[in-house]
Amino acid sequence: MERKYDIEDRCIVLGAAIVKYTDSLPSTKAANHLGSQLLRSGTAPALHYGEVQGAESPRDFIHKMGIALKELRESKNNMRVQSLAGLMDLSKPDHAWLMKECSELIAIFNASIKTAEKNNPRKK
Repeated sequence: MERKYDIEDRCIVLGAAIVKYTDSLPSTKAANHLGSQLLRSGTAPALHYGEVQGAESPRDFIHKMGIALKELRESKNNMRVQSLAGLMDLSKPDHAWLMKECSELIAIFNASIKTAEKNNPRKK
C-alpha cells in the first residue's frame, strides 16, 4: 500500500531529493549556477510551508502559500532548463519524479490558494 503524504511531508521529501540531486551535478559553470538556484528554490517550499501553518489570517495564509508556489514554479522552470541543457535526464526515474512531484505540488498549492481566496470573507 502506497503511503499518502500530507503536503508538508511531500515538500520535505521533494526538498531532500533536490539536495541529493544538486549534489550529484557535475562541477561545471552552468551546473553550479543552476544547481545552486534549484537548491534554494527547491528546498524553500518545505520551509515556507512551516510558515503557512502559522498563518495569522486567511489573507496571510494566501500570501504565504503564494510564496511557496512561486518557489515551486521557479524550481520546475529550472529543471526544464536543465533538461533542455542536458543536465537533467528525464528518462531517469528519479529525475522524472522530481519534475512530476514539483508539478503535482504546484497544482495542489494552486488549488489551495483558489479555495482560500473563494472562502476568504475579506477579499482584497
